[in-house]
This record gives sequence, C-alpha cells and structure tokens, in this order.
Amino acid sequence: MARKKLQVWLPLIFSVVMIIGMMIGYQLRAKTTGGNSFLQNTISSPLQEVISLIKNKYVDNVNMDSLEEPAITGVLERLDPHSVFIPAQDLQALNEDLQGNFQGIGIEFQMINDTVNVMNVIPDGPSFKAGIQIGDKIVSVNDTVNLTGKDVNTTVIRRELRGEYGSVVTVGVFRGKELKKIKITRGIIPLYSLDAAYMLDSVTGYIKLNKFAETTYREFMQAMEKLQAQHMQQLVLDLRENGGGIMQQAINIADEFLNENKLIVYTKGEHSPRADYRCSKDGVFEKGKLVVLVDETSASASEIVAGALQDWDRATIVGRRTFGKGLVQQQFNLSDRSAVRLTVARYYTPLGRNIQKPYDKGREQYQEELMNRYHDGELIVGDTSKPKGQAYKTPSGHLVYGGGGITPDIFVAYDTTSQPRKVIELFTRGTLRNFIYNYYIEHKTQLEQFKSPGELMKKYTIGEDEWKQLENFAIRDSLDIKSFDASAKTFVMQQMQNLLARQIWRSEGYYEFANTTDPMIKKALEVLSQDSPAELSK
Repeated sequence: MARKKLQVWLPLIFSVVMIIGMMIGYQLRAKTTGGNSFLQNTISSPLQEVISLIKNKYVDNVNMDSLEEPAITGVLERLDPHSVFIPAQDLQALNEDLQGNFQGIGIEFQMINDTVNVMNVIPDGPSFKAGIQIGDKIVSVNDTVNLTGKDVNTTVIRRELRGEYGSVVTVGVFRGKELKKIKITRGIIPLYSLDAAYMLDSVTGYIKLNKFAETTYREFMQAMEKLQAQHMQQLVLDLRENGGGIMQQAINIADEFLNENKLIVYTKGEHSPRADYRCSKDGVFEKGKLVVLVDETSASASEIVAGALQDWDRATIVGRRTFGKGLVQQQFNLSDRSAVRLTVARYYTPLGRNIQKPYDKGREQYQEELMNRYHDGELIVGDTSKPKGQAYKTPSGHLVYGGGGITPDIFVAYDTTSQPRKVIELFTRGTLRNFIYNYYIEHKTQLEQFKSPGELMKKYTIGEDEWKQLENFAIRDSLDIKSFDASAKTFVMQQMQNLLARQIWRSEGYYEFANTTDPMIKKALEVLSQDSPAELSK
C-alpha cells in the first residue's frame, strides 16, 4: 500500500520539485554574463528559418504557437531536466509562488457538491474585513458569473476571484439559507513559506519551511525571534517536502547558523565564472544544537542549507537522501511574455560537492528515480552503498559524499505502514477533509473555546461518536469503512485530529498535532538529547 501511496503522490511531488527547484538561480542574473542580450542577436538559426518559412510559405494557416512551443521544449529536453520553457499563461502563477504573494480576496476554498465552500479566511485579509466566514458558500461573482455546477473548476474560480490590488468584486454568498451580496476590495495575499514555528518542548524549537521564496528569510527571522523569546536552546529545522526556490534566501538562512567568513555555497558554469557566497553577518543561532530534517523531496535550495551545515559539522542531518538537484537556472523573458529558465551553472557545497544526480539516461528515467529508490529498498533500509560520488572529509573527519543528493547522518525509514485501499480513498476523494470541515461548522462554537492546538490536544478527543459519524458520512462517497481493523481505525482517527487542528489553526495547528506521532521528530529529539549530536554521524 505504501507503494500505491507513493505512486499517487510521486507525479505531484516531482512537479513541485521541478517547478520550484528550477528557480534556484532566479536571482543570479546580475552575476551571469550576457544577461538578456541574446535577444539582440539578429543572426537567424536554421530552426528560426524553418519557423519563418512555415509562417510565410506554408499552404495552410498554422497556429505558430502550436509549433514553436514544442520546438523550444524539444531543444531544451536535450540539455538537462531543469531547463524548461514556460508559456505566458503559466508564468505569472509560477512567479507569484516565489515572490510570496498574489492579488486576490484571501480565502481557502474547496468544491463540495459542485459549490464553492469557504474552508478558511486569511486573518485580516480582504475577505475577513468584508465579513466572509468559514462555511459560506460562494455562488456568484458580480451578479454575472455563476460559480456552481460541474463545469466550474479551480481555474475558473481563481480567475474570477483574483484581480488587481484595490479592485472591488461583489460575491453572492449563501450563509445557511440566506443569500448575501458582499463587496470585497482585493488586496495582497501572502503565500507563506513558513508552515509552523513553535516549541516542541521547553527548550526545543521547531520551524517548518515549505519553499524558499522572496519572503522566506523574513518569515524565518520572525519565527526565530518568537522562539528565542520562549527560551529556545536547540532547534529542529524541517526541510522535508521543500522543493527549493531562491538561492539567496537559502544563503541568508544558512548564514544565521554559521560563524565567521565561512563559505556557504559557490556556483560556476561554462559561461558563469565561479561566484562564492559566504557568511556576511553575525548569526542569530550560531552555537545552539541543530537538527535538519530532509527527505527524498528536499531539493535545490534545501540542499544548499543542508549541505553547508553538514560540511561545517554545524548540524546533524536526519531523514532520507535528498532529491539531488545541483543545477542553477536563470530566467530569460521572451517577446511573447513566455520565458525560458535555462541552466547556467552548477552549485557546490563548501567542501566542493556537487550533489546533482545523473540525468544522462533521459528525463523519463530522471523522473522515475524516486520510485526506483522505493523499489530498490533505499527508502526502507537507507542508502547502504552510499552515493557513487567523491568522498569528502568535514573538519571533524566525518565522511560526506558528492553526487545524488545529501545523504543524512542518521537515516529514518519511509513509513511503510500498510493501509487498506479505502483508507487511501478517504484522502484521495476528499471524504475525510470534507467530513472534518462539516464537523467544524457544526461544532464551531464549542471548538472556538480552545485558544491553542496544545489546549485542544489536552482537552478534546476524537472518539467513537465521531467515528460513527464518519462511517455514515463516508457512505455518501460509496465508502464502507465499518470493516476497518484496529490499526487502520487508529490511523484515521489520528488524522481526523490532525485535520481538525488544521481547520482551526491552519498549517501550524496541523504540525503541532502531526508531529506528536512523527518518527523523524522523535529521532530528532533523541539526537538533541545527546551531548554532541554531530558526533553521532562519525
């Protein structure tokens, strides 16, 4: 069943890693020779000449975009897996994710029974100020656009609700049986890099980053200030499922853990001279115990942070071997507002490791490499053979390796707990998520009395009554869960509590609950309890 779970999520995981990770060199333009001057080259190539001939001489009218985009993609595919063409219609969304915000109304929504349900409202955002509430059902926009029915999808909804800062949109909302017309002035909506920052115990802080965007360092520093005010002495930095992003943000964060003028990372390529990135300031956490959590989807900028801290013996890396992306991309905007993100350099850890995994067998095998790790048993028993790259010694004498990602100092296996197919379907169909949403709406007054995830954890338990309600709810999706064994039932009930915490406090609430049963968190706390956690890796 674990294999099925991995197969379900692998395409999405790989897409996230590819899209976010490929932007590691987004801010290198000033350091890369040539800039966008290539656009001034008027010498035609054979490819350009063929395209021009088709456009001007071909017997039929041809949509040139349908020829040019595959041609560009075909050329880039012969280079490396992270050099990509981005059509104009996709570019804005990708840039928004890394700039850390977009312009819209500030809600989380979900289509339930062909209707837009407001799952969460961003605190102090445009919808919050206009009076939109969790549980509202949005049925129309500006009295002209209907947002109900099977033909309405996420793309349509976002197109209608997003818009320029300061513009006004009127939404038709059902609250219970009452139809309301609410005017919302669109604003800047943050896309947070930081999922959670809280104290695991009286001395241990926890920070979870989901990407490295333009706002990540600022969010990280605010989190560190909060945790240090709570007397944090040691830290768990969670970079699992973090596909990377802007390299400078990773450098800034690594700088906060390293002292003096230490090298953090350097880059070089055929047309890009070597550029060194070193510590440039006093860090806020240069001496406290530090564990960094990584897994097979930690990529790019995440690997820069993990690699620098491992090379300098500053942190113990716990988890599984990282993705293995050591290539730097630069974005070149094209005349039709599309763009090419071209690999212009490789990055190297302080010891000189390039951790890019091989891609000489084509993109398809490159994409399947994570699944191969599962088939080969690496995710279960660890990389017992070590990557084939060159070995390096850290200042303490610890061996680390180049090629194929960052190998952790302490391995934690992939969760292979086998669950019935119907357990997986509870998630993939959205049944469990929708049940928790409805449960929250029905018990909102009671649940709002709890002021923190910790208080909810101590005083509120999902029990047999809630399980019976879920059984009846699941029947609507043609799922019979009455036959679940004790293990599956316990697993689902734990997820119900996690999702309830997320419904109330969003991602931070989720992680406060989920981390109580997370094996990597348990291992991290064990490491931190040792006198010298970095010594465990020797």
